[in-house]
Amino acid sequence: MIRPIALAAALFSMPAAADQVGEVGVDWVGNDIIIEAIADPKVEGVTCHVAYFERSLIDRLSQGNWFEDPSNASIACRQTGPITIGDIDRGEGGENVFSESRSIILKSLRVKRIFDEANRTLIYLVHAAELTEGSAKMAISTVPLFGSGAATE
Repeated sequence: MIRPIALAAALFSMPAAADQVGEVGVDWVGNDIIIEAIADPKVEGVTCHVAYFERSLIDRLSQGNWFEDPSNASIACRQTGPITIGDIDRGEGGENVFSESRSIILKSLRVKRIFDEANRTLIYLVHAAELTEGSAKMAISTVPLFGSGAATE
């Protein structure tokens, strides 16, 4: 099956790439849960793992809605080495770390990083972005910087 990553790369210039590290079959029609590792390109030593549902060809044929995968996703981010914080957006809105298309043009799965300076914590939010309607499906993960040796100034 053609993955929508190439389309997302063409539409959005995002700084991080995902490496598939796991695939779990969930039923007999070939629907899968995909697990990808995403290294934060501006924060060395932090890796996020994102899990999401990918519909099979059989499911697409039987259910319709050919060009779209569900918005559900889960995220876990951890320190995977010495943390070095680069030139990150420290504003309340944070910045996009990763984006992947979940439909031909209307939906994407995004990972955003927000720096909680007061609590010395990096917050990673995964959510769907849809042009036709907002999506309340989201998950967060945090990476505390206390004791990590990372300079936050």
